[in-house]
Amino acid sequence: METDTIVAVATANGIGSIAIIRLSGDDALAIAKKLSKKENFQNRHATLSNIYNAQSELIDESIVIYFQGPHSFTAEDVVEIQCHGGYIVAQSILKAALHAGARLANAGEFSKRAFFNGRIDLSEAEAIAQLIEAKSEDAAKILASQMKGALKEFIEQVRDEIIHILAYSEVTIDYAEEDLPTDLVEQIQEKLNRLYNLLQKTLMASESRAGLMQGFRVAIVGKPNVGKSSLLNALLNYNRAIVSEIAGTTRDTIEEQVKIGTHLIRIVDTAGIREADDEIERIGIERSLEAIKQSDIVIALFDGSREADDEDRKILELLKSHAAEKSKIIIKNKVDLEQKFSLEDIEFDLELNSKENVSSLVTKLQEIMDRSNLSDEIMLISERQISAVKATMQNIEEAYEPLESQELEIFSFHLNDAVKEMASITRPFENDEMLDKMFGSFCLGK
Repeated sequence: METDTIVAVATANGIGSIAIIRLSGDDALAIAKKLSKKENFQNRHATLSNIYNAQSELIDESIVIYFQGPHSFTAEDVVEIQCHGGYIVAQSILKAALHAGARLANAGEFSKRAFFNGRIDLSEAEAIAQLIEAKSEDAAKILASQMKGALKEFIEQVRDEIIHILAYSEVTIDYAEEDLPTDLVEQIQEKLNRLYNLLQKTLMASESRAGLMQGFRVAIVGKPNVGKSSLLNALLNYNRAIVSEIAGTTRDTIEEQVKIGTHLIRIVDTAGIREADDEIERIGIERSLEAIKQSDIVIALFDGSREADDEDRKILELLKSHAAEKSKIIIKNKVDLEQKFSLEDIEFDLELNSKENVSSLVTKLQEIMDRSNLSDEIMLISERQISAVKATMQNIEEAYEPLESQELEIFSFHLNDAVKEMASITRPFENDEMLDKMFGSFCLGK
């Protein structure tokens, strides 16, 4: 099938040692020959070439690599031009390629072509997109495995199991008058139970490890003036937040990224949680509560140098109501001062002085994040995949009742829907709108 030739800069904008311009399509090699004024490019060999514009003016001396289809990322003819990094050079070569007959690629169009040409499935495409933005080394390992088809194999296994169960049902429908095993319904129920439990286990493991993919969100909460901003500054190793003795200095949430161990995390310093008359401060407190709900880990800070009061009790109540299922680190701060804090039903994980040494907290955070990757379960890496598995489980749930009443046509209807939902994770039925939306979220040039 003849395809138009697309081109894009495949590397990020900015100054760097190299930039890569990628071409894909039937005329990719012909355009490369026109730009380089060379006729011979050996498949999968790097060739040093001058690159010229439409006026035959030299743009750069570059490396040109030709990948003959179908043995390329898109399964089409692909040419990569590696030029000196920088906006001007890369854009000049891009402009020359467009003048030579290529068109500018849409976001994700290279990966979309790879999908339609059977080079990758949707699970592998999503793994590629997320690998580019991986927030930890563990996430990168999981995504690299999925690029090689680990999730695809799991989906095929589940799909084959459902089809096998469907075969039992169809046999019973078609040969109702024949002698069939009397315990056939029990056999099907047992297979369904085993399959449902497998999907539930995978779903729970994926949701509990979501921070690996998206980057862990850590919220620092506490009443005003307990040292939240000092703690944030200590974790960042620079003074990001204003620190003062005036209660309510932090009136909104402050977010910063920092690397701990192999993880890139986002730390949110929240406004002090208390009853507030000031409208701006009240809005800040509401955002603090929202930050708790959205976080993976909550650091609750209490001031050891002050007596416990109703605001401290309110913090504990919020932890129970809004962070019951989350990982929590409860800290007594300012331990270098005279200790006055006393409160029932509180057990501190750490005691420290946030202005001097927070290494114990860094260690604790790393332990929590490392634990999230101890599971060997297959991981779902997007909301689309999670929604498909949930829909599959719902269809299995709805299949139990007609199975028990031996309404096997209805039972088969639900299992057929379950097969479609699982198949949608790797290669869905025709849905151009969904595919355009998904690949449109990819980087330009990928």
